[in-house]
Amino acid sequence: MSDIKHPVVQQDIKISCLDPWGRTVNVPTTFGYRESDPYAVSLTFHSGSGDVEWVVSRTLMLQGLAAPAGEGDVKIYPSIDEDARAVAVLDFSSPDGRLIATADSREVQTFLGKTFSAVPVGSEGQHLDLDALVADLLGTSTDAE
Repeated sequence: MSDIKHPVVQQDIKISCLDPWGRTVNVPTTFGYRESDPYAVSLTFHSGSGDVEWVVSRTLMLQGLAAPAGEGDVKIYPSIDEDARAVAVLDFSSPDGRLIATADSREVQTFLGKTFSAVPVGSEGQHLDLDALVADLLGTSTDAE
C-alpha cells in the first residue's frame, strides 16, 4: 500500500474564478489522488494566506464533466468559457463563503485518467486500509512509530 501522506497522482491545474469586483483571478491548484483514499480526489488551492484543501468524490468529479452533479457543498457541471473551451465549473459552498471556479475540462480528464490507471474502477476496495481508517476515527495509531 502506498504512503498515506503522498499522492500517487498529482497535477497542477489552473483554476479561474471571479473576485468580489468581477475580475477573473487565476488560483494555482494542485489536484491529488491517493490509493489509500481511492474514492476521493483532493484539490489544494494555493494562496498567499495559505493552502485550502477540499476533498471531492472521484466519481462526482467524473460525472460533473458530462452533466450537472453533486448536492450540498460541492457541485460540478460542464460549461463553455468565453473562449469557447470546455470547462468544468466547480461550485464550493461552506459556512465561510462560496467559490465558483472553472478548470479546463481536458486537464481534469487527463488527471482523472491517471487516477483510473492507478486504481481502476471497481478495485477501490482493495486499496482501503480499514484498520487505519478505524484508528484515524478513534484517534489511535496502528503504527509502531
